[in-house]
Amino acid sequence: MSGQRRVSIGSDIGGTFTDIVLEDGDRRVSTKILTTYDAPERALLQGVAQLLAEADLQPGDVGLMVHGTTLATNALISRRGAKTGLLTTAGFRDVLEMGAESRFDQYDIGIEKPPPLVERRLRLAVPERTAADGEILLDLDRDAVRQAAEAFAADGVESIAIAFLHSYANPANERLAAAILAECLPGVSLSLSCEVSPEIREYERFSTTVANAYVRPLVAVYLRRLEQRLAEGGFDCPLFVMLSSGGLTTLETAVQFPVRLVESGPAGGAVFAASIAAECGIDRMLALDVGGTTAKICFIDDGRPQMSQGFEVARVHRFRKGSGIPLRIPVVEMVEIGAGGGSIARLDSVGRLNVGPQSASSEPGPACYGRGGVDPTVTDADLVLGRIDPSAFAAGAIRLDRGAAETALTSLAKGDDAPDLLAFGVSEIVDETMASATRVHAVEQGATVEDRVMVAFGGAAPLHAGRIADKLGIDKVIIPSGAGVGSAVGFLRAPIGYELSRSRPERLGAVDLDGLSAMLEEMSQQAHALVAKGDPKAARVERRTAYARYVGQGYEIAIDLPVRPFDQGDEATLLRIFEAAYRRQYGRIISQLPIEVLTWRVNVSAKGWTPTLRAPTAPTRRIAPSDFRDVFDPSAGAVLPYGVLRRATLEPGDWLQGPALIIEDQTTTVAPPGFDILVDAYGYLVLTRRPTTGGLQ
Repeated sequence: MSGQRRVSIGSDIGGTFTDIVLEDGDRRVSTKILTTYDAPERALLQGVAQLLAEADLQPGDVGLMVHGTTLATNALISRRGAKTGLLTTAGFRDVLEMGAESRFDQYDIGIEKPPPLVERRLRLAVPERTAADGEILLDLDRDAVRQAAEAFAADGVESIAIAFLHSYANPANERLAAAILAECLPGVSLSLSCEVSPEIREYERFSTTVANAYVRPLVAVYLRRLEQRLAEGGFDCPLFVMLSSGGLTTLETAVQFPVRLVESGPAGGAVFAASIAAECGIDRMLALDVGGTTAKICFIDDGRPQMSQGFEVARVHRFRKGSGIPLRIPVVEMVEIGAGGGSIARLDSVGRLNVGPQSASSEPGPACYGRGGVDPTVTDADLVLGRIDPSAFAAGAIRLDRGAAETALTSLAKGDDAPDLLAFGVSEIVDETMASATRVHAVEQGATVEDRVMVAFGGAAPLHAGRIADKLGIDKVIIPSGAGVGSAVGFLRAPIGYELSRSRPERLGAVDLDGLSAMLEEMSQQAHALVAKGDPKAARVERRTAYARYVGQGYEIAIDLPVRPFDQGDEATLLRIFEAAYRRQYGRIISQLPIEVLTWRVNVSAKGWTPTLRAPTAPTRRIAPSDFRDVFDPSAGAVLPYGVLRRATLEPGDWLQGPALIIEDQTTTVAPPGFDILVDAYGYLVLTRRPTTGGLQ
């Protein structure tokens, strides 16, 4: 079938596993391979070759590849980026150090903030000044820029961030400085804040631009190397990269703005969850994505993930907003915590059991992997509890050592605690950590949890979703097909898209409608051009959004804009839209305060994947397991016989009562005693809390 060009491959490089999915029409094959940190593309290419052989295909049969990676995230967290310099306006070299002058813990006199990515001696300032309205108050001192270039060269700087005051309003001085630096320092990477994050608020804009400069050389080398290796292997298909906003972009754009890849894997998971919500007609969903290193929690409302204007990476304090590096980029709104299969359990200084955020990752991995790991992890606990078949983990590619897991867990014992009791403690703590993070996220979003349907995916989520649903009072859990590699599947369902933003403060009542229309049209053309590079023939959808607030407030809310030039009646329209959105968020409006809009966004995406809707499936055949395994059940506090089934043997309409273990190549679904399991029309496992009497019959 060589040459038909209808095969798509999605690959997600995570902290522990690299997930690869191949889709050929309605056929899907997938694999999980331990991530190779020294050369991430090695595991990816190994997995791709394995799937092509399994599907009896050649590289020339592949028509599309989509890739997501944690490379940028890991570089920021571990501080392994390029040697970076910052060129800024005179008087503002310490913006990165001062931040927003807020404290994430008011009462900690020894508070620790993340150190800036650029040390002070490499933060150089030059005379120039632009006003907030874009007027050039002081021309750029070109000689000072050349002197800065000499200093950067003497220090061996590989990448430079250029961030001037108010450059979002007028980028002329930044662009001139970039031209001078490019002439003086050929080959040095340059990141301009007017391109990376042209928005108000100096600290966030400076921080985002510096982060982009810090990871850009590393990501560029990796992506170009991957591109070359694919070409050498006979692949000549387009290669797209997943963005944190849930869209796809070209390799060239990813190389220019790698900071937008920071949440690419979790964003793919959110796209996957949203596609399931569309298929199943779920209006309110909780997406739970648990891999080997982290857990991600996201709300999906009306078939769309919640979005945010910003994100924090590399927090020095768990769950503490303000303790990380702020990035002003479009991103799927989610909570990410260090709670995954590889999360390490340990006793703290007073003997309390803690789990995470440190992870055993893929090297050396959990103790049961037999790769040199000795620390007890969540995967070790799941194995000892009986949830995982040691001979079927990762489709049998990794044979687990229960004895090594028990030995690791006994390091947590305070006396003669049995390994299964210690494993129970580890499991309960990590489950409560995820449930607690969900509750906090719901409060912060003004949302509820109990009335949502949980969709669980990632290698570890199906193992823990039932217990977490119990803790949150959720009555229905869906485990989709391909759950173990959900983010990679989401990559193949994501549209090619791009989002641009620009700050331009405008007060309602004195809006320059013509100027705004011209600015939005320019942004629209730029976004359409970027999307067209990926797929020139695809139909495209455009959304325009503004972020507005009452004057004097610190934060904005999003309001939708018409996708057309403004006319004279639109000021009143904007007022109505804002008040309706504000009332939904806060329950009231403040009629006496003026309203201002700070930031304007344009999102353009190609029309891509659409759901195939199927009629609901009723339970038709009750399955009685013939095989059982002893599993320690947390709700009962005792070992119970769990029925054991292979997911591949189940068909739509099949149903059974928990407790049960449903095994597939990339994960295992643990159905607690209080749930019934139905295979729906899509082949998804639907766990429904059983009424006090009876079942699905």
